[in-house]
Amino acid sequence: MDKPTTSSQAQKNPQSRLSCVVEEEHAPLYAARQALRRHATGGNILILATIAALIVANIPGLNNYYFKFWEEPCIVQIGSFNIFSHGGHPMTVLEVINDALMAIFFFSIGLEIKREVLVGELSSFRQALLPIMGAIGGMAIPVLIYFCLSSGTPYAGGAAIPMATDIAFSLGVLALLGSRVPIGLKIFLTTLAVVDDIGGIVVIAVFYSTHIEFALLGIAAIILGVLLLGSKLHIKSKIFYIGLGGVVWLLFLNSGIHPTIAGVLVAFCVPATPVFQPVKYIRSIRHAISKFSREDEEALCRRSILSHDQLDWLKEVESASDKVISPLQDLEDSLHPIVNNFIVPLFAFANAGIFLLDIAPASIFEGVSLAIICGLVFGKFLGILLFSWATVKLRMAPMPKGADWKMMTSISMLGGIGFTVSIFIANLSFGGGDSMNADILNHAKLGIVVGSVLSGVLAFLMLRHFLPKTPQPEE
Repeated sequence: MDKPTTSSQAQKNPQSRLSCVVEEEHAPLYAARQALRRHATGGNILILATIAALIVANIPGLNNYYFKFWEEPCIVQIGSFNIFSHGGHPMTVLEVINDALMAIFFFSIGLEIKREVLVGELSSFRQALLPIMGAIGGMAIPVLIYFCLSSGTPYAGGAAIPMATDIAFSLGVLALLGSRVPIGLKIFLTTLAVVDDIGGIVVIAVFYSTHIEFALLGIAAIILGVLLLGSKLHIKSKIFYIGLGGVVWLLFLNSGIHPTIAGVLVAFCVPATPVFQPVKYIRSIRHAISKFSREDEEALCRRSILSHDQLDWLKEVESASDKVISPLQDLEDSLHPIVNNFIVPLFAFANAGIFLLDIAPASIFEGVSLAIICGLVFGKFLGILLFSWATVKLRMAPMPKGADWKMMTSISMLGGIGFTVSIFIANLSFGGGDSMNADILNHAKLGIVVGSVLSGVLAFLMLRHFLPKTPQPEE
């Protein structure tokens, strides 16, 4: 027999009742807080991977193995067909990381963008306008600065390199300051980075496509149409979307469109509605749990192994729980630890290894390195701050809750940490080709690392000085 003591216990213990209310109020922000924590943790691993790459790349003897390993061919063959082949040639380990694993990274970004548009910060135009405008400024001004410093040079084609904000690194810096950072400021930075990612995706799709094979692209379009039809017909199987998505990636790889774009397009096809509506879910688990309430509590306490009936009841709860989470949210949640803790750090370890021993120190602050450093440190800072200031002053959008202009100045500087997508675009701009391109790529990577570190250190010092000295509430 159920004990109707919940309300009386709450009256006797108001602190307990208050706790329940607070939990209910915080529930909508739970997913956002979890995502922020995951990005911050991923940022720490990313920093370690970058440092490890720089160390290994400059140890004589060991660095030969490091650089040669990434050029080894990667073959996953079914009969005579190699999955990792491009233009009839096997992809190298580095190409598999940059074109295949990073497609999963962009797939994760696509899921995040779709969720933000449907139910997140981008679902309300007024709510999203401030970070959108900040992101536009943070992309336009760095590109303009880069153009001014690189006009007429062999590296003029890398103007998109300093336009990205690395969410993992930037939130990692915020994590060092703990609960002093207002939640509104964290959400502003996260949303800004998402919009930055959208800009990066557009740039990659438009400017980094080569000779296009329209036949392969047409087949990919048909498969994407099948995925959209599956979403409309409420097909919830994640295997359906992942399996056909892999075929789309393979077609994009050989069609001339950069294969990472396939990850984004497939993500947009993943349905965001669950199999069970929340009401049906609650009814289902209530029905299953009610069977436990008829059990003898003492018998339950003594029993260490569930009976067949009890196991079936719990399976009902488990099945209902799986069906109340949409495929989009389930995939995003499942991919976060893989992307943040493995794919992005592996990308950094493979791409951030710069041989510094033959680089003159003065060359860091000239040429492509200087253009990127100025774009990241000054361009991102001025672009984010000025466009955000104009948006607020024109009363188009409010300031982030709990923030002031000193904090916004610090966050604008933090936006200059452009690492993962910046290196990715640098590889697309200068990867392959002759020794001159290889030298430009090395200096571009060096500029990205130096510019990101400068922005991160300056932002940390500013935030440490300007943030409130006491912990801020999360609601």
